[in-house]
Amino acid sequence: MIYFDKVSKIYNPETVALDKVSFTIEPGEFVSIVGHSGAGKTTLLKMILAEDKPSSGKVFFESVDVHSLNRFAIPKLRRRVGSVFQDFRLLPNKTAYENIAFAMEVAGRNEADIKNDVPHVLDIVGLGDRLWHFPHELSGGERQRVAIARAIINQPDLLIADEPTGSLDPDNATEVIEILKKINDLGTTIILTTHNPDVIEKIAKRVIEIENGRIKSDDKKHKIQ
Repeated sequence: MIYFDKVSKIYNPETVALDKVSFTIEPGEFVSIVGHSGAGKTTLLKMILAEDKPSSGKVFFESVDVHSLNRFAIPKLRRRVGSVFQDFRLLPNKTAYENIAFAMEVAGRNEADIKNDVPHVLDIVGLGDRLWHFPHELSGGERQRVAIARAIINQPDLLIADEPTGSLDPDNATEVIEILKKINDLGTTIILTTHNPDVIEKIAKRVIEIENGRIKSDDKKHKIQ
């Protein structure tokens, strides 16, 4: 469970990124956070990862106040969260297999697990035949699918997808959304940010709309007010 309790973030008197935001996300939910650029979506995600601190209020991951954690506990929290970004952030000199294997190595996984799990996760995202392709040899949609595979390889409780379809054409965007829905069906909680109404319609799940740092609507019927 993720719980925001009256969270505000003020960078200076003229810049209020979040204004007394409260909501709960239950385990296994797929929630889209929508809003225009500057609405507060990215700040909200940074709060969950303890990359930024609230000016007031609290953020809980399960029963833990995220911002009460010491610097040794924060990496442990972040290992429970997978992240996908608009710009993929793949290592250009590593193949699809090696990009995912690297994430496992950083988490301390052994070679046997890597050899077993990497091909399996690439099959999940439909790239079982692209193991040894470098990022420049893949389409934008394929690169995003490798990024998703990397994000879920260590079985996170939560997957954060920050504008994951923002640089993709409609067909590739649809493929990425279908993969995210499949991952959610397997039990992973997903928080996705977007400003694209078509993405919201394809997901057909709960939508929280943010405007000027405040929650404008929280709709389980996936409609933007």
